[in-house]
Amino acid sequence: MDQTVSLPKTEGRGIAQATGIIALGSIASRVLGLVREQIIAFFFGASGLVSAFGIAEIIPKMIYDMLIGGMLSAALVPVFSEVREKQGEDALWALFSRVASLVAVVLAALILLLEVFAPQVAWVLGGGFEPELQAVLVRMIRIISPAALFFGLSGVVTGLLYARKRFTFPAFGAAVYNLGTIIAVPALSGQLDAFSLAVGVLLGSLLQLAILSPDLRGVRLRFRLDLSNPALRRILVLYLPIVVGLLISNAQIAIDRRLASGTGASSVAWMDRATRLVQLPHGVVAVAISLAVLPSLSAASALRDEAGFRRTLGIGLRLVLVLILPATLGLLILAEPAVALLFQHGQFTALDTFWTAWALRFYLLGLTFAAIDWPLNYAFYARQDTLTPALVGVLSVGVYLAVALSLLRPLGMLGLVLADSAKHFSHALTMLVLTQRRIGSLADLKLGQTTAKTLLAAGTMAGVIYVALIGMQQWRGTEGLVDRFLVLAIPGGLGVVAFVGLAALLRVDEMRLLRDLVFERLRGRRLD
Repeated sequence: MDQTVSLPKTEGRGIAQATGIIALGSIASRVLGLVREQIIAFFFGASGLVSAFGIAEIIPKMIYDMLIGGMLSAALVPVFSEVREKQGEDALWALFSRVASLVAVVLAALILLLEVFAPQVAWVLGGGFEPELQAVLVRMIRIISPAALFFGLSGVVTGLLYARKRFTFPAFGAAVYNLGTIIAVPALSGQLDAFSLAVGVLLGSLLQLAILSPDLRGVRLRFRLDLSNPALRRILVLYLPIVVGLLISNAQIAIDRRLASGTGASSVAWMDRATRLVQLPHGVVAVAISLAVLPSLSAASALRDEAGFRRTLGIGLRLVLVLILPATLGLLILAEPAVALLFQHGQFTALDTFWTAWALRFYLLGLTFAAIDWPLNYAFYARQDTLTPALVGVLSVGVYLAVALSLLRPLGMLGLVLADSAKHFSHALTMLVLTQRRIGSLADLKLGQTTAKTLLAAGTMAGVIYVALIGMQQWRGTEGLVDRFLVLAIPGGLGVVAFVGLAALLRVDEMRLLRDLVFERLRGRRLD
């Protein structure tokens, strides 16, 4: 009897602990990512060279997302987890070897094609640029392309480690990736100019793969190209719907970059800086929590434990809501001070800050929907249903195109940003409806109650931040680095205190779960 009652608490703590590890790695990644962006802004501002780099950089990431990123959560972790659970470690090593071998061969072929057809790819993605800038883009593509191989192998290794519930080294992989640019740009910009950015991506991809090696001790990896393996074939079957959706999603990214390149040389750079800031709460909250719950969701699905599945999904969704809503409102109010503090140095001007802040505000309109979308997608992946999220992805791309093409002329770059937020809204709303149809009503998960309490606390927090921000801007200037820091830190700090205090008064259980986890770690022992 006691064991049954304590299970949700134990399970919740396990998810929170895994989330904490992934979130810590995500925080390190986002902090180093912001340092990386500061270095880029300092040396190159928001120039056309940075926009060209922004397009070149997404190519290996698009390849990774298409071949590995979608497969990681949708097929690799669920199937790896099932094979380990039912067949043991030896079968897992054999499957891992087959997947890694196949990925290496496919990516090597794609890299060769990219090297040959780099001018055509540059025209498709950056056709709005002037010819000189397109030539820069071609060279950057050729330098960066080999990074796709290292990204892909890192993804397969990450899937293996997640299936074994080893989160630490994968959690810090993206942080190490950012070190590539942090090292390369100051060291090589004098000799290579903006091409040092491309070298930084290549170096970062190597470092990302290298940091995973300590957790591979004892893994028996052999080169095997064997498509007859049942588990590998199941991965490929699960992946097929995903690749269709990702092809359409990547086409949307390509259209977005192409349209943005025609709205001004700096537009891509402004959008990229704003995206980095949105990715901070998204990565720390949505990605971390979703990756933490995926192995538990997959195991519950494999064991046909519907109660455990619903309970785990509920914990994940509530944790996302409790953390993402205050982060969204706080960053919405503090958009311009945050951009000014982080980027307005060297070649990055006040005009760049103005437009980046507006792009950030419009991206934030879709952040909450993008955040809750992750655990909903992963719930379907855990049940080995990859077709449904893929079809919803196709629908959301259609929403993006409709909004983008209608708003591009009157709003320019900002119309594209609003279209991106509309895409996230439509995707999350559709997935929420389909989740209810698949597993039944979500009323018992207490999502409405948690949302109401969190919105009340976050709304109060937003009011505190706004009043404090007005006072700080009147009291101090915003030109010096210290002034900019205080204008951001004091209102933000007061807002955090207000939110945490009111959440405690409202008895938001998820905040208490996170608090207990923090205290547990600080004391160095487990709670009773």
